[in-house]
Amino acid sequence: MASTIAHAKSEWDTLHHNGPFPLKTLYITELEGEGNLPDKFARYADAAQEIQRLIQETKNAHQGFRAYGSRWSMNHIASHHDRMHYNGFMNMHIPTFDTDLHANSNFSADNIFFFQCGNTIKRVSEVLSAHGKSLKTSGASNGQTIAGCISTGVHGSGLDVGSVQDYVVGLNIITGPDPQDNIYLEPASKPALNDAFAQKVSGRIVRDDEIFKAALVSLGSFGFIHGVVIEAEDRFLLNRYVQKIPKKLALELSTTMDFANSGFSIPQELDSNGKPNRPYHYKVFINPYSKETDYVVEVMYKKPYQTPYPDPFPIIKESIYRDLIYVFIKIAEKFPKSIPWLIKRLRKTILPLNDLERVVTGTLPEIFWDAPYQGAAFACSFGVDHKDSAKALQVLTDLTVNEGPIPGIFAMRFVKQSEATMAFTKFPITCMLEIDGVLWKPNRRIMSLNQYGKRMIEELKKHNIPFAIHWGKNADWDNPGLVEHMFDAASIKSWQKSRAALLSPEMQELFSNHFLSDIKLKDQTTAPVIDPADPIT
Repeated sequence: MASTIAHAKSEWDTLHHNGPFPLKTLYITELEGEGNLPDKFARYADAAQEIQRLIQETKNAHQGFRAYGSRWSMNHIASHHDRMHYNGFMNMHIPTFDTDLHANSNFSADNIFFFQCGNTIKRVSEVLSAHGKSLKTSGASNGQTIAGCISTGVHGSGLDVGSVQDYVVGLNIITGPDPQDNIYLEPASKPALNDAFAQKVSGRIVRDDEIFKAALVSLGSFGFIHGVVIEAEDRFLLNRYVQKIPKKLALELSTTMDFANSGFSIPQELDSNGKPNRPYHYKVFINPYSKETDYVVEVMYKKPYQTPYPDPFPIIKESIYRDLIYVFIKIAEKFPKSIPWLIKRLRKTILPLNDLERVVTGTLPEIFWDAPYQGAAFACSFGVDHKDSAKALQVLTDLTVNEGPIPGIFAMRFVKQSEATMAFTKFPITCMLEIDGVLWKPNRRIMSLNQYGKRMIEELKKHNIPFAIHWGKNADWDNPGLVEHMFDAASIKSWQKSRAALLSPEMQELFSNHFLSDIKLKDQTTAPVIDPADPIT
């Protein structure tokens, strides 16, 4: 049987020390050994029963429950002051075959994979690579769990791909302690797995487009995500280039996305007519304190997988561009005096010139590799329509310089629109405008992080720039009317109604937390729960 150790705790913190937050009990569950229970479906079902036992235990204690993985989020979205569950040891992978596909499925069985919640992106990529497959996109690094990624809407920089949740095709969610509360959920319009497979991993099957889209970015509050079904693709290579280009050109590309007719080109990346190819990934680095006339841009182009190719790791390991937080740590190590001294250094260029001409070729998990820094850090990230990207950048950099200084560097990444109801990548092409840096202590010269988050929201509103904030990043989350400003009323209502369709009022309360209260989504909805007597919806 799966076994759980319950640790009495007083607090819990994120990976980047954005807490600590209060906690009473920490659960850590380990699966039954494969030697004792070799059948994967039996081991998976055994783990589900253990999670339901913990939910019942929490319910009996009149407390709340929250699952977490790698602690990657930089706010309290993953925390609960009562009971939390660490998912990292729940890392099974169950193969799927042609016989497991739904009769109406248009998927290729070779591309469908079933992962338990605690698998990290790194582990998922290892499994896929062994099958000659790849994720379609990932975040900037690989330490997050697959369930954590989709719960907060983790994105990459795929112009035509989307975010992590956008290649999820099915979910196994535990919504309570009873047998009918173990649900396999997928969209009715695009089913992936058949009833026979779904019944092996769940107690009830729900096929509903609206509920599925709402559950994709659930903020951890739709229940315990136990399993995730993804659609992978054939393994591919990325050619990565880092160049300095004029600011005007970088911003023109950001607002138009018209690479074919732009003044930017890389000689190796032209089509048969000599026009620049459209990149897979486009990212702009901005030092708000520098008066330089150029920006550093990172572009990647997708290529068919073939071997051999040069080992990418010697350059990837040294690359300062992979992680903006790492930029700050390196400078802080060299100039450890104080944050003001660091800001002073930022007025000159800090991005190394000797990295600009090196080309890296590698697979997606090789390019987006391990995060080099896991210490105290902050990250704010606003999604805006790419057409507003230059205007939004100007607004936020002016704020940062004039009312700061703030110890951070900006970047812009560009992501295809998500179908998830509460995805912050909600624009046709969303520009994710990010500022990453080291945590600081406020004083008379530097405002607090909370105040900075508030002022960014105020300034974007003042300049009539629509936005949505990354659910896993730092922000003024209890800002009045924030979610109502970011999302239309129909989306909010649909998300709340879908949550109520899966969870009873009692379970809605159990799976709520302070984050949900702060953003005013905790209020229970009285929509009817899906009838447990009807096993297939």
